[in-house]
Amino acid sequence: MLDNERGLYIAHCANGALSIQGKMANRHGLIAGATGTGKTVTLQVMAETFCQAGVPCFMADMKGDLSGISQVGKMSGFIEKRLPEFGIENPQFQSCPVRFYDVFGEQGHPMRATISQMGPQLLSRLMQLNDIQDGVLNIVFRIADERGLLLIDIKDLRQMLDWVSQHAKEYTTKYGNISTATIGAIQRALLQLESQGADKFFGEPSFDIYDLMQTEQGKGVMSVLAADKLMLQPKLYSTFLLWLLSELYSTLPEVGDLPQPKLVFFFDEAHMLFTDTSKALLDKIEQVIRLIRSKGVGIYFITQSPTDIPENILGQLGNRVQHALRAYTPKDQKAVKTAADTFRANPAFKTDEAIMNLETGEALVSFLDEKGAPSVVERAKVLFPLSQIGAITEGQRLDLIKQSRIYGKYDTPIDRESAFEVLMAEAEQALAEAENTEVAEAEKPAKEEKKKPGFMSKVLKAVITAVTSTLAAVLGTVVSDAVTGKKTKSRTSTTGRVAKNATSAATRTITKELTRDILGNLVK
Repeated sequence: MLDNERGLYIAHCANGALSIQGKMANRHGLIAGATGTGKTVTLQVMAETFCQAGVPCFMADMKGDLSGISQVGKMSGFIEKRLPEFGIENPQFQSCPVRFYDVFGEQGHPMRATISQMGPQLLSRLMQLNDIQDGVLNIVFRIADERGLLLIDIKDLRQMLDWVSQHAKEYTTKYGNISTATIGAIQRALLQLESQGADKFFGEPSFDIYDLMQTEQGKGVMSVLAADKLMLQPKLYSTFLLWLLSELYSTLPEVGDLPQPKLVFFFDEAHMLFTDTSKALLDKIEQVIRLIRSKGVGIYFITQSPTDIPENILGQLGNRVQHALRAYTPKDQKAVKTAADTFRANPAFKTDEAIMNLETGEALVSFLDEKGAPSVVERAKVLFPLSQIGAITEGQRLDLIKQSRIYGKYDTPIDRESAFEVLMAEAEQALAEAENTEVAEAEKPAKEEKKKPGFMSKVLKAVITAVTSTLAAVLGTVVSDAVTGKKTKSRTSTTGRVAKNATSAATRTITKELTRDILGNLVK
């Protein structure tokens, strides 16, 4: 809870209150402990304390328990028993302003990002690509950028991969070999990603990170991400949160050390972020965590053991709350020893022994002092939340979603012209041109035949042959009559008519063919 004298009051020990200094809250922190030792309640206490101080928070809700932060808490036997331990007589139970989010758009406002915003590096991790496939994916992004093609959703990336596969030879000398097999492997990984529901995450309108940094009536807004379904795809969960951190880092301006953070980011199940992560990406994560504090953002990792966090990153987490750890195996004992060594020792007790004997709600606590140095570790009891402990009903959740200031802002997807539409239009145009070419090629032989120099001579020859045959037939008849002594008067007239008709027919045929040929040439 917020205390003007104590600062951000989180826990209480034998020596008094333990508080996070507001100007040191952006130096990041760690909440660790075995399952069932009270990590979620500690997270809720810290979040609502920041809320009262006017600091917005973002947190992932794994089981729905954190949704209770939206409701006013109430007295219970457990809380009443602990009041004297904290020196509190009359707790002021209160709720926090909350906005619910859901990558799948089912239990809160949708949170989307475009393929371009995610970038090839995070997409490669998400699809678990090898080095060669990662290289080809980078080439695809580069070509899309050169052509000015927007990669917004999964169908854009799929179409772009197909196009690059068809035009691979054009880019071989510039970018190297792009094999069909590699493109196919990426396509299969993309299909698997789509089947996990990622198609609902990639698209527009993309999420505006400034919606995470708002206040209502002086309190910081709590942004709660429904993660129960998202947790079934660990890669999607961790990559999504890493993208969100990267967006904060690349978008927010430098502000230096503020009296208190602009935003506190709680990263639950933090070990997933570092599992099967490449060295290049780990370096990027370390850079983001190291530098994002100068942009007014504090990051708090929640996990079971400090050993889940790489040493280079663990060393940057100055505010520590360590709940109980269990040591049943040599590996567990080593984890306990490592956790104990991360604290500044207290001569009053042995840290490694205390870690194994902590009760539920009890923790080893060490926060940074005003000069930024870690304080001596104290065995303390974490405060109880002033908001409701446990999940809310679906009706309560729906009411809060509809009452939100951003209700309707992200609910309707937008599908504007992007790589898919542009490449499909180009493919249709190329197909139409190919069909026209085929038709033209099919008509070309007949047209060229008419244009050959010998065409008319063949026509004339045919007509002359017809006339000659007719005349021969008539003359043959005249000769026959002369031999037999028949009269030839009528035959002569008949012969003349036949010859005349034959000549007229030949003339009409020649004229008709000449006219048709001349007009045909003029039209062409």
